[in-house]
Parts: sequence; C-alpha cells; structure tokens
Amino acid sequence: MNMNDSAHDNTGPGSLERQKPGSKWPCVLQILPALGASGGVERGTVEIAAAITAAGGQALVASEGGPLVHNLGRAGAKHFVLPVASKNPVVMHHNVERIAELIRSENVDLVHVRSRAPAWSAYFACKRAGRPMVTTFHGTYSIGNSLKRRYNAIMTSGERVIAISEFIGGHARRYYGVPVERIRVIHRGVDLQRFDPTHVSAERVIKLAAEWRMPDGVPVVMLPGRLTRWKGQAVLIEAIAKLGRQDLRCVLVGSDQGRVGYRAELEKLIERLGLAGVVRIVDHCDDMPAAYMLTDLVVSASTDPEAFGRVIAEGQAMGRPVIATDHGGAREIIEPGVTGWLTPPGDAVALAERIGTALAMPPDDRDRLAAAAIANIRARFSTARMCERTLAVYDEILAAKAGN
Repeated sequence: MNMNDSAHDNTGPGSLERQKPGSKWPCVLQILPALGASGGVERGTVEIAAAITAAGGQALVASEGGPLVHNLGRAGAKHFVLPVASKNPVVMHHNVERIAELIRSENVDLVHVRSRAPAWSAYFACKRAGRPMVTTFHGTYSIGNSLKRRYNAIMTSGERVIAISEFIGGHARRYYGVPVERIRVIHRGVDLQRFDPTHVSAERVIKLAAEWRMPDGVPVVMLPGRLTRWKGQAVLIEAIAKLGRQDLRCVLVGSDQGRVGYRAELEKLIERLGLAGVVRIVDHCDDMPAAYMLTDLVVSASTDPEAFGRVIAEGQAMGRPVIATDHGGAREIIEPGVTGWLTPPGDAVALAERIGTALAMPPDDRDRLAAAAIANIRARFSTARMCERTLAVYDEILAAKAGN
C-alpha cells in the first residue's frame, strides 16, 4: 500500500479548529532530548509548537534545554526542563513519574515524542496518566542486535507513528511491523519565508563571499552538512579531482562537532589530490539562504540513505540545481532531470560527470529547473504543510478518544 501524502488525508487549514463547539483547546506536550540550534528535530519541535498556539491550543515542550528554548518562548510555548536525554535506566525510570506529573499538572491532552530514550519514559507515563501518545520516526536508527531493535521499537508505540518520508515509513513497516494504518507520512518542511531567493539581498551574498574568500566569476559547488563520514564529503572531493578543473570552488559547509580525526582526513585528501586552492572546509554558516544564493550547484553526497534530505529541499527552495545520491528520502524530493539529479551512492565518477553537466547548463535550462524546483518545494515540502498535517494527526487521535 502506498503511504504517500494523500493517504489518510483529512487535513485542512487549522485542523485543530474542528473541535466541537464549547470544547477546550487541546494541550500538546512535545518531548525531545534537548533544544540545540542545528537539528531538524529541534527546529520541527519549535515550528509545531508555534502552529499549536496559532491554532488556539497550548504548546508545551519538555527537554534538557538549549538555544532554541528562547524561540519556544517567542512562539508562545512553555518549556519544562527534565533530564529526558539520559539513557541511564534509573533516570529513565524516575522520568516516568516526572512526565506523568507534568501531564496531570498541566492538563495535557496528548504527548508527542521525538526520540527513543524519552519515548520509553513517556510511554509508561502516558499509560499511567491515561493520555494518548504520538511518535515521530526521524531516522532508520542502528538496527544492530535484537536488544537494540527492541530499544528502537519504542518509536513505533504511538497511537500514530509519524514518518518523515515514505522511505522511513517503509522502514518502520519492514523492520518493526508497524501496520500501515497507524503510519502517517509527513515530510519535513522548509521555511518558505526564510528560504526564498527573493528575500536574500545582494549585500548578504557579497558579505558571505568575502568571508569565504570566493573569487569573482568562478562556479561554486557546495555540500552543506556536518562533517561525518556518511555525509560523503570525501566522495565529493574525489569527484572534484576527477573533474580536473581548477576554475571552480568547492565549499564543504559544516562543523566537525568534535570529529577532528575525520576533518584531518579530509584536509589530507584535499592536499593529496592537489585541491588546496579549490576545496575549502568552512564551519557552521549562520546565513544558509545567502550560502545557497552564492552557490551554483548544491550536492548531497550521503553514502547512507537520508531519512529526508533537508539540504536537498532547501537548495530547491532557493532555485539551485541539486545533485543527490539515489537512495532514501532524496528520491521523494528530486524528479530527475526536472528538479535535480540523482547519482549512485559513493560513485565519484558518476558524480563528477553530473557536476560537469550541471555547471554547463544553458541559462534557459537552468531557469526552467529553478522554477520547477521552487514550485515543487512550495507545493509539497513547506513548513506550513508539515504543521497542518501534524495538527491533523493530533486532531484525529483526540477525536477518536472523545468518541470512545
């Protein structure tokens, strides 16, 4: 059975507003380990919290804190500090009562959990408090042995399991036996106010070009993503070497997050291949919309399947040509030859060939691809669409509970 975005589609604008007249607005508690600034899980939590409050509900979030707590406040949500990132069994056991007490004291109607360790505590807390739970399956996780799979399986225990792509929905069915009727595929969304090429000033692009020491008039190829082996930075470096061009710049944008050994490997590879003047590694970029506008070609070279592919969607939203590897969520975002291209995972030769073809595109073809890519993201992968469909899942569960 195909679990595309139209499956179980009972959404509509402001789906929480379909509550019966006179009923109170629902209170939704989201739980995740922490609110760091860089992850899609964290940003999605804030976006959903804002959507809940905009629909008239009460949005609560429990985590160990982080930079995005401030954003929650601006969204009208309340944050509660709990040690939910801990995998210590004793702490997780005590978190059951902590979460149950929070549910009772704040009159929570529904709990939405986004990570495994807090999901175990939340599951038993919801049983104790008699509240429904939703989970979001954000990745494939490491399957490993049967014990590891059992630990992961808690993410399938929600009354509804939100999968962030068809790929992840299929994974949940295949490896964990989740019935298709409990799965709701809701792709991650792009903030179309932020990632809009018409909203990025020339001054922002010029400023970033100066920071990155980009010479005028040379094509720029960018791979955004933290420096970790499976993101495929080494594959792109090898592809650039095989391309044999010195008249371009390749920028790897992302922090090593403590992986200094891998960063050193990449730097040595760049040096060995004679690309010191072509390939640069830069740390976290605070203005990614400007980075995309500075770029002629965006590459996602992940050797393992992306659960969704945020970089692919953001690049398309900015009208940039995108090359991604042919697996995982990328297949759901890119229509080959229309909104971007797909190449075999780990194949530096194929990637080099595609980079050369993409950089040689005539202006009219490039404009057509940009228009198709932007239209694709606006129609299918916006933050507003993600929020609307998530609120519809809440509405579906609460309506079923009210009918029992």
